[in-house]
Amino acid sequence: MKFLIIASYPASILKFRGDLIAAIQQADFEIHIAAPDFDDYPEERDSLTSLGYVVHDIPMQRTGTNPAADAKTLLALYSLMREIKPDYMLAYTIKPVIYGSIAAKLAGVPHRFALITGLGYAFQGADGADYKKSNLQKLMHKLYSVALASTHKVFFQNPDDEALFKSMGILKSTAATKVVNGSGVDVSEYSLQPFPIADDKPLFKFLLIARLLGDKGVREYANAARLIKNKYPQAQFDLVGWIDDNPDAIEQQELDSWVNERLFTFWGKLSDVKPAIAASSVYVLPSYREGTPRTVLEAMAMGRPIITTDAPGCRETVINSYNGYLVPVKEVDELAAAMERFIVSPELISQMGKASRQLVEKKFDVHAVNRTMLNEMDIL
Repeated sequence: MKFLIIASYPASILKFRGDLIAAIQQADFEIHIAAPDFDDYPEERDSLTSLGYVVHDIPMQRTGTNPAADAKTLLALYSLMREIKPDYMLAYTIKPVIYGSIAAKLAGVPHRFALITGLGYAFQGADGADYKKSNLQKLMHKLYSVALASTHKVFFQNPDDEALFKSMGILKSTAATKVVNGSGVDVSEYSLQPFPIADDKPLFKFLLIARLLGDKGVREYANAARLIKNKYPQAQFDLVGWIDDNPDAIEQQELDSWVNERLFTFWGKLSDVKPAIAASSVYVLPSYREGTPRTVLEAMAMGRPIITTDAPGCRETVINSYNGYLVPVKEVDELAAAMERFIVSPELISQMGKASRQLVEKKFDVHAVNRTMLNEMDIL
């Protein structure tokens, strides 16, 4: 039996899907992984092949809608499936889901699944009452509709995304879907860590890890940091991330201005975020919308309280005033007020950090999430 995973970014495969792929392999499947640009990620390629997986490099532009390039992606996936004849196919992120699902239908793959890990730019503003689709968004929604109709089941990482796809007609109300608790996190790998201190006093150190996109709330984080530092100069802020090739990306000039203003320490892109989380007191993600944010789960597993938005995906990770605080999307004053609560009442840091660990163990353990997915795919 062969199982084909289709991804868009080699560096994310083991980090976000490694445990799931291992569970599928343990169910006696030969694993094939298709993704673009493996030549640019030789370490990731070597890591995957060392685990016994068969790697396939496919042409795919992660962003943009070049018809010729996308047609090339579809043809390459179709040809690959005709060659290896997988019994199962699972695709995640936009282009793998769209072109992988259509190719799998055309190639006659018997079991076809899609995983919606987040909606991104194609659905920006979709929850608003005055939502008007751009031409690009109309195209992406239509492609999603065609692709998902080709699958046997669609997995979502939060109920809001599932409801949105059905309310917009992208999925029929009768379509087979399943909501899972994000990608999960290995709680044994992300262990509890002590909070940073200096001179036997707790540090008030906030952290955001994200691609530097507007809809990740990076600007709100910078503006809230400015408000807090003006009132509490001892507070510290860290930012981990990178500027992505995306229409909503933060400009380098804007990032440089924040750094020059000393609003935060910029770590850049990290292959291992554990040191940054361990150096923090409170994890912050002011995102406009997520699937279920993996960085939040990692911070919770390491015992950090969370400040995030009352937005799809984000709200799944926080019980308000239990393991952190939910704030409205784009509301800088409320974001800063949530930060201030931890400075004024530092005992909340350890109290809510402990609650985060308990919640992630109960709800987001990666092995429980993977069992659900394998059961829903009739693999177990």
